[in-house]
Amino acid sequence: IAVLGVPYDLSIQYRTGTRLGPRGIRTESMLYAFGSGGYDFERDDVFLGPECKIVDCGDVDMIHGDLEQCFENTELAVRKIVSKGAIPVIMGGDHAVTIPVVRALDCYDKIHILHIDSHLDWADARSGQRYGNGSPMRRVSELPFVDKMVQIGIHGIGSSRKCDFDDAKAYGSQLISPRQLRKMGIDEALSHLPAGEKYYITIDIDGLDAAVAPGAGTPNPGGLTFDEVDEIVEKTCKRGEVIGFDFVEVAPPYDPTGVTGMTAAKLMLNFMGYVLKEKGL
Repeated sequence: IAVLGVPYDLSIQYRTGTRLGPRGIRTESMLYAFGSGGYDFERDDVFLGPECKIVDCGDVDMIHGDLEQCFENTELAVRKIVSKGAIPVIMGGDHAVTIPVVRALDCYDKIHILHIDSHLDWADARSGQRYGNGSPMRRVSELPFVDKMVQIGIHGIGSSRKCDFDDAKAYGSQLISPRQLRKMGIDEALSHLPAGEKYYITIDIDGLDAAVAPGAGTPNPGGLTFDEVDEIVEKTCKRGEVIGFDFVEVAPPYDPTGVTGMTAAKLMLNFMGYVLKEKGL
């Protein structure tokens, strides 16, 4: 696995500061620096043992004020990771960084997207800007190799305009709110992802409830719990092959306790463990 920071927030519409997300997640991850693997007594198994190779590739070079160059640099870095046979794990940055990351996965004939977020992120353009942090899922859906999409955690008045929801549904995206998830269960929610195929997962920290992760670019009450997100990603890893994932919108300036970065770091470590465990490591 190759971990890559994308300290970018040029396209955020509300609270800036997500460019500090990679630094914040790295800092808080030191709490979980257990060395050569960690034992999970619930599963009676060791995750992320010494046979696992995880490398931090540092941060993509961001060019202040130049959205296109930032995207190009991000896409190039992810392409290098994929070309080496590694799994890219991306730390944002605002959610627009998902656009160049997924663009770099065109070596695959077909991938499916799992999106965890409180917002739909299907805006087309705002004042001519088509690459804002409210547009990544629409832009990703336009890529020819992206097929099915499941969006979990979407909720609340103002998540997006009705026309955006109509367009997402017309595309075929499955939209599931936290309340709906709890009624149907995680297994049924994930049944919309074709089994045994390739998945890319994008997680916005505001998909978790604001009480759990207050340090977000656009926090939203009523979101998912830590355990729900953890179970979703573990079951997704068992359903097919995860070819990469990102964790975006962590904004350390709004959480002096650091709990948001801790939550992101722990979920990322768990996720990497689940991915590698399915590969026999």
